[in-house]
Amino acid sequence: MASKRFPAVLLLTVMSLAGLAAGAFAGGIAIYWGQNGNEGTLAQTCATGNYKFVNVAFLYTFGKGQTPLLNLAGHCDPASNGCTFVGADVKSCQSLGIKVFLSIGGGVGSYGLSSCADARLVPRYLWDNYLGGTSTSRPLGDAVLDGVDFDIESGNSAHWDSLARYLKAYSRRGRERKPVYLAAAPQCPFPDASLGEALKTGLFDYVWVQFYNNPPCQYTTETDGGVSNLASAWEQWTRIPAGQVFLGLPAAPEAAGSGFVETSDLVSKVLPVVKKSSKYGGIMLWSRFYDLETGYTDKVKPSV
Repeated sequence: MASKRFPAVLLLTVMSLAGLAAGAFAGGIAIYWGQNGNEGTLAQTCATGNYKFVNVAFLYTFGKGQTPLLNLAGHCDPASNGCTFVGADVKSCQSLGIKVFLSIGGGVGSYGLSSCADARLVPRYLWDNYLGGTSTSRPLGDAVLDGVDFDIESGNSAHWDSLARYLKAYSRRGRERKPVYLAAAPQCPFPDASLGEALKTGLFDYVWVQFYNNPPCQYTTETDGGVSNLASAWEQWTRIPAGQVFLGLPAAPEAAGSGFVETSDLVSKVLPVVKKSSKYGGIMLWSRFYDLETGYTDKVKPSV
């Protein structure tokens, strides 16, 4: 009897190990939230179970002696202290195991670092107002975000490496002793004009590369080269000293000027290429509003 059962037990063991191996390479999905009042609340976004990371966007004014300003579009008005309720949503997301980042920069804004001293002051502000420090004017209330996402699109690379170092130095401080995770959203042309130097520091945990609005390195139809340009850029990006690298895409054709990938193409042509890298972390989508409109995540999540 024992000899007859052994192959079945062995088969189950092999299947279990195979399942664990597959799970080890399973990717997650990062999403940007905050730039459209019709995308639902942050808590609703996280309750879908679709995302492992949410970037709250954007802190679009900071540095160079300016008063930092948060913009959450139609959701609430930070200037009138009207966004503190979002803190409860942050905590709700975190209770589900989702990491929540503050995204700084963006495609439109007044931001930059004028000196090394400036690169020290901005992290202090971020620590006190969004991370584990204390302030009487925390825009999102007492919620402690998990980290900061660098969506720097100014083209100026000065001092972002120092900003990363000073921010990372706050890890394990404060009342909750939490790590400060760093993320970045560089453009796919390598190296990124703004964040190239910062990404050399090895301090970034997650890098979601924007493979859109950049024809030389984004996916195109087969008649225009298919996945080859993206694959070449992806290979370069996965060599950087970062924890995980994500494939950044628009969640709808109208979400970007170019670079939208049909879900069928993503699953059958693009993911098999990018998932070969041990640094593959998943995909990033711009944005929750467009994802809600198209159901992009629902169609690709099982394959990510």
